[in-house]
Amino acid sequence: MTQVDPRRLIPRTDQLLSLPPVQEARSRLGEQAVRAVVRDVQERARCGDLAPERVRDAVLASLAAHRNTRLRPVLNATGVVVHTNLGRAPLATSAVDALVSASGYVDVELDLDTGTRSKRAIALRRALLDACPEAEDALVVNNGAAALVLATTALASGGEVVVSRGELIEIGAGFRLPDLIASTGARLREIGTTNRTHLKDYADAIGPHTGCVLKVHQSNFRVEGFTSAVAVSELRELTAEKRVPLVVDLGSGLLAPDPLLPDEPDAATTLADGADVITASGDKLLGGPQAGIVLGCGDVVTRMARHPLARAVRADKLTLAALEATVRAGTSPVTQALHADPEGLRARAVLLAEAVGASVVAHDGRVGGGGAPGVPLPGWAVRLPEPAAAALRAGDPAVLPRVHDGSCLVDLRCIPESDDGRLLAAVRAALAAIPEADR
Repeated sequence: MTQVDPRRLIPRTDQLLSLPPVQEARSRLGEQAVRAVVRDVQERARCGDLAPERVRDAVLASLAAHRNTRLRPVLNATGVVVHTNLGRAPLATSAVDALVSASGYVDVELDLDTGTRSKRAIALRRALLDACPEAEDALVVNNGAAALVLATTALASGGEVVVSRGELIEIGAGFRLPDLIASTGARLREIGTTNRTHLKDYADAIGPHTGCVLKVHQSNFRVEGFTSAVAVSELRELTAEKRVPLVVDLGSGLLAPDPLLPDEPDAATTLADGADVITASGDKLLGGPQAGIVLGCGDVVTRMARHPLARAVRADKLTLAALEATVRAGTSPVTQALHADPEGLRARAVLLAEAVGASVVAHDGRVGGGGAPGVPLPGWAVRLPEPAAAALRAGDPAVLPRVHDGSCLVDLRCIPESDDGRLLAAVRAALAAIPEADR
């Protein structure tokens, strides 16, 4: 009797695609993704790695676990609030809802009353001006670096940008401020020294070729000791007399003062002190999506908005929607993590530690993202064996702890309390995955 080739028992593609759970997955994941999963499982069966009768269940299991993106959600247990490697600010629920609402057709450049084209992001502009009344106008582009490049291009292309040597910083991923400005066609006019710059240095440098004066917040580091810098309020009188725009790059995106971060500049104070425009990021201390925010004098913002480069760096509708929701809410997960009650954090840490047989240690969090360098955020962490760190990162959900002094530290500051149960399950799984001798 002829033996039937087991490969002939593998379910056909049309049979698998007709299954109700697969039909649902087709609408969720898309036709190409589902067919790829089906082909992969069938190929495993043809190679003998999977029994034909298990193909159906394997397809369903694979589709249930399939994600639309290779980006994995991570529980941030480092204590660093604005963590660049984790995408900086997590969005508030209201911002996520706004983003989803804007994913279809929206009136981003349409007046529904008249049916005619309108200006872009009118509602977001209004929200920003309400949140920062010191500004006459607002503009949003796709990130903070783009906002600064647009400002120097529109105001100083072919001319000079006067900037202190102590503010020629390098930002993330090796991008340096001098290189960014040089790319705009403007020339840097460096003044002062690394540690000391005076008002006279600015006065001597401003001339007929000056396009703007630029002040940059020294994020990520501090210069201490024999230092001197010129405040925005001091510069204002000079730049007004010389009729040169004063641009201030804040970086971190605070719209108003935060008592927790007294040395971190904010838009309202900087504009009140005399800046013509400020540039900042939307995904740092503001707690919104990646965006570049420009606030300031109407005529200067208008010059920037009308420059051809503004089209190349404009923000998309999803960013506009999420940023508007963030600004209108006035709070965000970043704000909540920064101002988390240390005793509340300790109580949560104790519960986790007791559940897994670990200890709790004092642990200072950090602002991150270049904001408030050196400012500690008092808190607590659960101390686990160092090998648990790798297991946590590889788990589901993935958890990123801090490895320090031979320990794996789990800080709950940036983890929503609603995720404490998931974190506990992840820690238990990680501890179970490491050898007994390493626990």
